[in-house]
Amino acid sequence: MSTSLAWDERYAGGGFQFGEAPNLFLLSQAHRMRRGLRALAVGDGEGRNGVWLAEQGMEAMSVDWSGVGLAKAQALAVRRGVALSTVTADVARWTWPVAGFDVIAWIFVHLPPEDRALASAGALRALAPGGLLLLEAFTPAQEGRRSGGPKDPSLLWSRALVERHFAGLEVLELLEGTVALDEGPRHQGLAEVVRAVLRKP
Repeated sequence: MSTSLAWDERYAGGGFQFGEAPNLFLLSQAHRMRRGLRALAVGDGEGRNGVWLAEQGMEAMSVDWSGVGLAKAQALAVRRGVALSTVTADVARWTWPVAGFDVIAWIFVHLPPEDRALASAGALRALAPGGLLLLEAFTPAQEGRRSGGPKDPSLLWSRALVERHFAGLEVLELLEGTVALDEGPRHQGLAEVVRAVLRKP
């Protein structure tokens, strides 16, 4: 089964796999946001982060390879009374709009190394000057924990990978450590993550 079909199947149920509330790290960065910015939620699944970005008065887009997830994202946006544009695409092969976004939220997007490099390069191109990349992802220390994340260690992030893939961006915050997750049924409990706030010069 292709990965997109697997995610379609996962999102096909009635509930939200990662909840309807935005990611807490993204929420903690609200002071950096302002109305009118162009924002992209990468790998946004059922839309919890894209919808929140739209609720902050931003021009928000969610991209994900699951059309089933994005249909739920659209329904959530309608329910919340905000506009959200959605794109069904593989972010490693998507044509990222050059300088198209002021904020890119990369929340728990885990890809094979080659795809990760392609998608990261796309995100770099897509950030407008002064734009922010907000990233949270599981690290290898997550192995053995039951709070979520991929089982394949090659899909995991680290501080060093963030520095490598997003070299050229100014580091505002870059931390690795333990956090408590409470995001729907799939992200529950203590987790090992890397969190980054990076700015394009």
